[in-house]
Amino acid sequence: MPQTDPTRRDVVKMAGAAGAAVAASQLAAPFIQKVKAANDQIQFGMIGTGSRGSYLLKHLSKIDNGHCVALCDLNPTALDAAALTIGTNPTKFKDYRELLAQKNVDAVLIAVPLYMHFPVTKDALQAGKHVFCEKSLVFKPEESHQLRKLVADHPKQTMQVGLQRRYSKFYQTVKQMIDKGLLGDVTHVHAQWHRNPGWLMKPGGKQNPLNWRLFREFSGGQTAELASHQIDVADWMFGATPEYVMGVGGLDTMKDGRDIFDNIQLIYGYPKGRKLVYSAISTNSHLPYFNASRSEMGECIMGTEGSVEITVGEDIHACTALWFREPGKPHISNGPAKPVAAGATMVSSSGSRALPILMDKDLPSSNDSFLGKEMKFARQWLYSKGVMVSEEDRNPVDTELETFMQNCKDGKRPLADLEVGLNDSTAVMLSNIAMYEDRKVKFDEIQKMGLEKSAKA
Repeated sequence: MPQTDPTRRDVVKMAGAAGAAVAASQLAAPFIQKVKAANDQIQFGMIGTGSRGSYLLKHLSKIDNGHCVALCDLNPTALDAAALTIGTNPTKFKDYRELLAQKNVDAVLIAVPLYMHFPVTKDALQAGKHVFCEKSLVFKPEESHQLRKLVADHPKQTMQVGLQRRYSKFYQTVKQMIDKGLLGDVTHVHAQWHRNPGWLMKPGGKQNPLNWRLFREFSGGQTAELASHQIDVADWMFGATPEYVMGVGGLDTMKDGRDIFDNIQLIYGYPKGRKLVYSAISTNSHLPYFNASRSEMGECIMGTEGSVEITVGEDIHACTALWFREPGKPHISNGPAKPVAAGATMVSSSGSRALPILMDKDLPSSNDSFLGKEMKFARQWLYSKGVMVSEEDRNPVDTELETFMQNCKDGKRPLADLEVGLNDSTAVMLSNIAMYEDRKVKFDEIQKMGLEKSAKA
């Protein structure tokens, strides 16, 4: 029979399942204490203070278990602005190798253009530093082989990649839901990052370093800068890496001298016939999830028993997710056949209402007053009607940065570790090959790519 609206008991029961998943996740433990002694902080440097580097510094200014002692950038204006953002009076460098030579620097965060990720990471590891490098972790196949060996040669140093969705309570909860069978057999992920207008060419064309994202010589394009986040989500949720990728791209709108595509459409085949379908365009930012209340980026994770719409959000709009139970199956009668309308197939099941994936703060507890519990029940009921949407109580960027500092001290393996980063980089490189060469690319091709160059390095 068609599914009816959930009752209060249904909402509490299903929210409790999601809450239990959060409690089981690694980051459900209390956050690090907000008061830290100076000698208990990781002393770090930031290499690259452009748009991403300055964004990270804004979030690092809220982190109490790390202290910025050094900054590096070729642009003195960006460097001065970054120093003001972090507010710790860091020493400023133009040459990153001079920063790496500083004995008071325990760790570095790398936010330089993609083609420089591996060279800087290599030098940082060899200088004895812990490393946080933005995605994509590497740019060329030979760099994958070299970095894996390099990290193995420096086992006491933390190596983390900037894939912040791994540090989101919502994404962790969805993974727990999948593992517990709440979504049934997860067979498909749809993901998009649509923007309008996307990256614009700045004066100077290829000679302007600020335009590096627009040229294949320096950039992996939208695949590296955008799709990489969501490919990693699919890898995580499926618990596997792709077997092949096929896709198309075009330079159809931004005819300003760039040579990266301004729109890409990709299909990834995973084991057991599972698929990730991905799209990134530069002419429209509509997001067909959350009743179009959000824009640009998000994922829909689909299983035989339910689906989840999820987005990591940004500083203004927090990470959020909605859970949809799969509608009841159409009723099949064994009685006499009845006339049906000619033409399209008739569908007799209805869609389900969205249920929130709730945070701990939304769930009733024994410590709540009577009024507090009733307020939470009321909030859950409103959530089930789509009147309110539960949001994550902390930006995952803050969590990934704080956890990086903690892992530098405790030696634990990051959630977004080397293998996560290299799997993601492999997907980016092979996806671009699939589009540039107009062919289906198998992922085992990476095993032989770049070996000769890697051996000579």
